Amino acid sequence: MSRELDNRKLRGVRLCSGHCVREMMAGKAIIVMGTSGAGKSTVGRLLAAELRCEFLDADNFHSAQNKEKMSRGVALTDEDRMPWLETLRDTLIDYIIRGQCVVLACSALQPHYRDLLRTADYEFLLNETTPEPVSTPTSNDINHQHRRQGKSLSSLVVFVYLKATVGVLSARLAVRDIAGTHYAHASLLQSQIDALQFEADERDIMDVDAALPPAQIVRNIQKQLQV
Repeated sequence: MSRELDNRKLRGVRLCSGHCVREMMAGKAIIVMGTSGAGKSTVGRLLAAELRCEFLDADNFHSAQNKEKMSRGVALTDEDRMPWLETLRDTLIDYIIRGQCVVLACSALQPHYRDLLRTADYEFLLNETTPEPVSTPTSNDINHQHRRQGKSLSSLVVFVYLKATVGVLSARLAVRDIAGTHYAHASLLQSQIDALQFEADERDIMDVDAALPPAQIVRNIQKQLQV
C-alpha cells in the first residue's frame, strides 16, 4: 500500500467521531486459510452465506503474471506475493472501517503474510502514528510480534485454518486438475506444505478439520467464533 493511501486511511480513522468508531467495531474480516485443496473457497462461500456477508477469493486478486507462473507449477516468491497481499489488506480495511463483515479465502501460509493482513484491523491504524512502509520481509529486518499482542478470536481480523492430511489434499487437487477448474498446478502443493508455518503467539487462528463436510465445518467455525 502506498504511503499516500496509508496516510489517507489513517486520517480517515483519526478524524472519525466516537459514533463512527463504534460502527467500525462491528466490522470483521474472517480469513479462511490453508494450502491448495483445503476447501477455502467452498467453506468461505458457505460461511459468508450463513453470515450474510460478502465473500472474496484471494485468487481473483492475483496479477496475470502470478497466475501464469502458478499455471506452470512455479511457486511464487515473496516479491510476487507482497503487492497481492497489500491489495488484500487494503480491501479488508475498506470493509472493516465501514463496519461490515467479510470472509476472505486466502492461503496466508506464513506468519509475516498474516501479519500484513492483520494490519487491516483499524486498531492498528489508531495505535500507529506513522504507518511503516511495507517491503519484502526477511527474518532480520522485520518483527511483527507487537501486532499480535492482544490478538484473539475476538479480534477484527481472525484466521480459520483448514487442516487436512496430504492424502486428502492431493486427492482433491487431482480431481481439480482433471476438471481444469483452477489455474494453479497441483504440483505446487508440496511447496505450499513446506511454506506453511505458525508462531506460538498467533492466538487469532482457529484450526478446523478440513476433511469434515463443509456444512459441519461452517457450524464449527460459527460456534468457535460466536458469529
